[in-house]
Amino acid sequence: MSSSSSMFSLSPSVTPEAVSTPGTQRSVLFDDDVVADPLDIAGSSSPFIMVVGGLGYIGSHTVLELLKEGYNVLVIDDLSNAYENVLSRIKSLAVEYCATQGKPMPSLHFRKLDYRSAEMKAVLANYSSYSISSKPASTPARFPYSTLQRMDSGIGMEMDDAQEPIVERRSRISGVIHFAAYKSVEESIRMPLRYYSNNVCGLVDFLGLLEEFGIKNFVFSSSATVYGEGANCGVPLREELCVHHPESFLDSQGVERRVLPGVLGLTSPYGRSKFMCESILADVALSDPSWSITALRYFNPVGCHESGILGEDPRQKPSNLIPVIATVLTGTKPVLDIFGTDWNTPDGTAVRDFIHVVDLARGHIAALAASAAGRTKAPFRTYNLGTGRGHTVREVLQSLEQASQRKIPAREVGRRAGDVGFCVAEVRRAEVELQWSAERNLNDCSGDVWNFTKARCPEKQDTDSRMC
Repeated sequence: MSSSSSMFSLSPSVTPEAVSTPGTQRSVLFDDDVVADPLDIAGSSSPFIMVVGGLGYIGSHTVLELLKEGYNVLVIDDLSNAYENVLSRIKSLAVEYCATQGKPMPSLHFRKLDYRSAEMKAVLANYSSYSISSKPASTPARFPYSTLQRMDSGIGMEMDDAQEPIVERRSRISGVIHFAAYKSVEESIRMPLRYYSNNVCGLVDFLGLLEEFGIKNFVFSSSATVYGEGANCGVPLREELCVHHPESFLDSQGVERRVLPGVLGLTSPYGRSKFMCESILADVALSDPSWSITALRYFNPVGCHESGILGEDPRQKPSNLIPVIATVLTGTKPVLDIFGTDWNTPDGTAVRDFIHVVDLARGHIAALAASAAGRTKAPFRTYNLGTGRGHTVREVLQSLEQASQRKIPAREVGRRAGDVGFCVAEVRRAEVELQWSAERNLNDCSGDVWNFTKARCPEKQDTDSRMC
């Protein structure tokens, strides 16, 4: 991944205490962590990974893992579903890690901005360098003499040696990770236009802007919802069940199969938006193989950073299972609704592949590394990020009850629109090509969630009939 120096710096440094100060369309740069003076424009050539939606649940954990790996990071987030104080938490954890490892702290920059905003062009310009080269000026063939010069003996003619200046631009953004999509299945059914506008139309405009600046290393946050009704087949889902151009693969028996584009039974506008985005990305890569595009299909991210400092804390109403259970633990919600108990699963509740968010974040690091090393097999490539093992809703509930040592009130209700009964990943492709695999189990996830949540819980009551 190539890069060159930036012509601009977005703002002066601020202290961590200032991070939570309300502001509009401003930037925060933690340049005090960089050994060299970051305002020395001529001498600065360090590349950055740009993370859009970088203060949300998955984005924030990924930003932290990027910093731990030594990447400089530019975070773009409009704070519509995140809080700015997450930035100081990320920095605190990264500084502590780098100090214990004896490593310098990379740069962490932030812009409060919607990734669809017209101001994104100015941001990318600030992270570009410009050089001027020259080439001989072109001269029309019908008049081969570009200069007439008066001489004593009359009018003399000679060739012009004038040079035509060429401005070349190179970006310091060596890769982009996209977390800026809206992600609630339930909300997408109620507000489809909002989802198509942000997730699909926003991506199209964003890709055009990146192409303008020559930024073509792109990691996309996709979802297992692209498998649609295929998730109900009862076996782990492999990437070839949803393709965007014809592909061939070897099945479990070693027989070569050919699959055609498409997928059956997408169950929500959210899932359709992810499928559309993947299709767009696949078409872009097919038309221009200089792109390196990786779509990571998440299964069910759960858990928190082991410190208890960084976790899932959305501004908006949570809809995923574990953050909803957390609201019951804190007393915000009185009871957990279990949607559907008549699925074809061991205990009748839906089965999901729950992956720890830190493992998921590490998957993005692996995707960047695989792209840089040329291990991805095509300009556009999809990967499942999961554990390969499913757990029912009741098993998750029991795991969190064990971690918290509290009884969590729950009630059974009907199925929720857009849900599927079984969704588990086949993960071999990621293991082989990305050299990545999940390391943490469900109990690790539950323990970390409780560690993040317990400070907000009231004292445990004497009776186990109620939580918190």
